[in-house]
Amino acid sequence: MENTLLTAWSNLQDHLMHFVMARTGDANISQDIVHDVFLKVQSKIGTLDNKEKLNSWIFAITRNAITDHYRRTRHSIPVDTHELSVEIVDKKDTLELSKCMMPMIQTLPDKYREALVMVDLKGMSQKQLAEHLNISYSGAKSRVQRAREKLKQAFVTCCEISSDSYGNILEYRRRQCCHGCD
Repeated sequence: MENTLLTAWSNLQDHLMHFVMARTGDANISQDIVHDVFLKVQSKIGTLDNKEKLNSWIFAITRNAITDHYRRTRHSIPVDTHELSVEIVDKKDTLELSKCMMPMIQTLPDKYREALVMVDLKGMSQKQLAEHLNISYSGAKSRVQRAREKLKQAFVTCCEISSDSYGNILEYRRRQCCHGCD
């Protein structure tokens, strides 16, 4: 299996680097992630049952490593509750797409806008939201979920979005936007 792994790694390394680079936009971060993937693949190779699935297994580990990287380095999003202005520092495409977020959040009904801002932008837990609004925990969870769905629908109306199986945005194309973010 060791020979198979080294051969696969040799064949995939450049492709993995491009794959990660397209999602991070930073060569140093990409190299770190690919290195971490190699270490994880090497240490977990014994858990792979079917060596014919080696490439897809490596890409799954790579996608998870990218997700883990963004979880560890999640940017804080300062929010002015009066102006509801947001500053996001990330890749160029994400920054461009994020310019539409606050205008779209503004279009949500009050109860959904408040739930989304409190939980997703201010970092309040759903349990804290329930206490703050004096509603049940399941009611708060449902409200946040509905708010996210309404925001997603606003984005889908405004933009054609392609995402991977994990929901990560791969690319988008703007349509005629009706939310004032043009």
